[in-house]
Amino acid sequence: MSGTYALVMGDRGRVVVPAAVRKRSSLEPGTPLVLIDSPDGMLLLTREQLSERVRRDLAGVDLVGELCADRRQAAARGD
Repeated sequence: MSGTYALVMGDRGRVVVPAAVRKRSSLEPGTPLVLIDSPDGMLLLTREQLSERVRRDLAGVDLVGELCADRRQAAARGD
């Protein structure tokens, strides 16, 4: 289940993650988190969540094939 939580940043930049979110996400003290700052806002993820998001976004993408095709095109142009 997902939700929206109102948070307040403390005087030293600290933000408390609500207990329900910590429990659901199995967050323990010392858990590494990644803050993504984008034009659309901020997103806070665990490293595992970030890895899964990247895998999902790249599913079906043939990066090696695209690189080879780019190199062949550059070679054909004489670059």
